[in-house]
Amino acid sequence: MESKYSVLMSIYKKEKAEYFVESIESMIKQTLMPDEIVIVKDGDLTKELEEVIVNYIDKYPGLFNIVSLKVNVGLGRALDEGLKHCQNELVARMDTDDISLPNRCKLQIGQFNENPELCIVGTMIDEFYDVPDNVTSSRVVPTTNDAIYKFMKRRSPFNHPTVMYKKSEVIRCGGYGKMRRKQDLDLFSRMINNGCYAQNINQSLLLFRSNEDNFKRRKSWSYCKSYIDVQYEIWKRGHCSLSDLSFVTTGQLVMFLAPMRLLKKVSNKYLRNMN
Repeated sequence: MESKYSVLMSIYKKEKAEYFVESIESMIKQTLMPDEIVIVKDGDLTKELEEVIVNYIDKYPGLFNIVSLKVNVGLGRALDEGLKHCQNELVARMDTDDISLPNRCKLQIGQFNENPELCIVGTMIDEFYDVPDNVTSSRVVPTTNDAIYKFMKRRSPFNHPTVMYKKSEVIRCGGYGKMRRKQDLDLFSRMINNGCYAQNINQSLLLFRSNEDNFKRRKSWSYCKSYIDVQYEIWKRGHCSLSDLSFVTTGQLVMFLAPMRLLKKVSNKYLRNMN
C-alpha cells in the first residue's frame, strides 16, 4: 500500500506571507502527512516570504526541499523544475494561497491504492472570499474518466490545486511546458490523450481563495489568448471538434470584452455552483 507522497508548491514575490502560512499549515496538518514538501522559489521573494520558509525549515528539519530559481519563469516552468526534485512517485499539487482540508491527501492516496492504473486524482473545491468560513461558490467537475474526457472538450475537468498525480506520467507526457497561463489544462489534455486514467473525488477537499484579482486575470488579453491557444492545441490533437473550438474561442473573447459585472454574473451562474 502506497502512503508516501510529495507536495509541490511554487511561490513568487507577489504572494502574501499570511496566506502562504495557511497553505503550508494545511498540508502539514494532513491526516496522512507528506513525506516531503518541495517549494520552488520562482525568482526573488520578499523578506516576509523568505522568513516563512526559514521558519518552517527550522521547525520541521528534513521535511522541506527548497528549489531556488534566479529569475521568475512562471508557474508552469517552476513546477517542472520542482517536479524533478520530488522524491516520491505520487505528488500533490498545492497553491500557496489556498487551504487543503485535513483528509484531502489521505483520500487521494486511497484512490491510487484502490486503482493502480490511476494517474491523476483531483477533487471539487469550495471558493471563499476574505475568510475560509465565507464560502461563496463551488466548482464541481466530472468524477469518472469518460466524463472527464468529454468535459475537457470545452472546459478544464480538474481543479489544478487539488490534483495528485504520478510524477513519471507527468514527465512522460512532457510536463507543464513553457506556457505562462493555462499550462495545467494543456498538460492534462496531453496526459488524457496519452492514455492516462483519471478521476475526481466527489467531495470539496480544498478551499480556494477567490478575489478581484482572479476576475481581472480572466479579463486580461494574455489569459484570453492563452486559453484559446490551448484549446487550439486540444483541437489539433483530435480531442475536440471544430464547433467545440469555436464555442470556447467565442466565449473567451466575449469574457474579455464584457464588463466586469457581467463576467462575474456569468462565472457565478454558469461556471460555478452558488452556495
